[in-house]
Amino acid sequence: MKTRPALALLTALTLSAAQAQTALTLTLPSAVARALDSGPDVTTARANLQKAQANLRAVRADPTSIITTLTQAEQGAAAGLAALNAAKLNVAQTVITQYVAASEAAGRVSLNTAQVALDTRNLQIAQARLASRVATALDVSRVQTALNGDRQELADAQAQVPVLRAGLARTLGLAAGTDLTLAPLPTPPAASAAVTTLQSGLNTRLSGLVQAAQGTELAALQVRVANNDYTPARTLQDAQVALANAQRSLDDATRAAATGVRDAARAVESARQQIGVAQAQARNAQTALTQAQARLRAGTAAAVEVQQAQVQAQQADFGVQQAQNGLWRALAGLGVASGLDQTGLVR
Repeated sequence: MKTRPALALLTALTLSAAQAQTALTLTLPSAVARALDSGPDVTTARANLQKAQANLRAVRADPTSIITTLTQAEQGAAAGLAALNAAKLNVAQTVITQYVAASEAAGRVSLNTAQVALDTRNLQIAQARLASRVATALDVSRVQTALNGDRQELADAQAQVPVLRAGLARTLGLAAGTDLTLAPLPTPPAASAAVTTLQSGLNTRLSGLVQAAQGTELAALQVRVANNDYTPARTLQDAQVALANAQRSLDDATRAAATGVRDAARAVESARQQIGVAQAQARNAQTALTQAQARLRAGTAAAVEVQQAQVQAQQADFGVQQAQNGLWRALAGLGVASGLDQTGLVR
């Protein structure tokens, strides 16, 4: 019988240790780094690159390798490198999007909680005014409806937070049930590269363009190989047609990629401007709150007016957070579109 307390203590300690092992605090940089280090997409792309590089070394070391075999091996290594770069940027974009969504949902819970508290106070005031016969039952009903709606929004936001965190945990390969705590997002980078810089060299960075350029290169090689007096003329003609088709495909893909970079860069610029607008609104809301607090101290404002100003200031601050989150998403999108990281998080 004496062993039961010891057994209970051991069980409690084991459970406590298990709970401690499933708790994890993440920052945005650490979340991206974790995904890049151990994510399945990046791991697969890295393995494929290593395989292609090993094949290239073997082909180069073989004195019997013909030019087409060597070209294909070189292209395989270049394509593997572009695929690894694309995998990193795509994974970073996914993690950033999920981290931002989870953080924003938590911020919405905080804001909705404050709004429900304000609605509750407004309902109490409306009921008191009704009892004093200076308000109607319709006035109370309107406030009650607003409170019910905000309570539902709060419940929806609270339900969304664990779902979004679980999605992020799956992306990072964390164990099911991991209790994630997300640190506030850092300030986004202050500047990004010029559009012309981002558009330069796309055919060496974007996986699709690399493949299109390699198709053109290989087609040109086939033309050179067939351009002699011992190869049938039809073979040369077919090679020339294939080269023309490959070049058109490359030109079309290059134009589409350049347009994608330009559009993504515009989205980044728009997001930066939105931050400025949101910050101005937050400053105005903070000024209004300060003035309301001063009026309360002077006896010319009610406490509920200060509470209203506090909620409005919190809402404006949340608007700044949303704008900054939008910039993070836009920067990640620009990185994917250009093949060059713009977040500073991809190593």
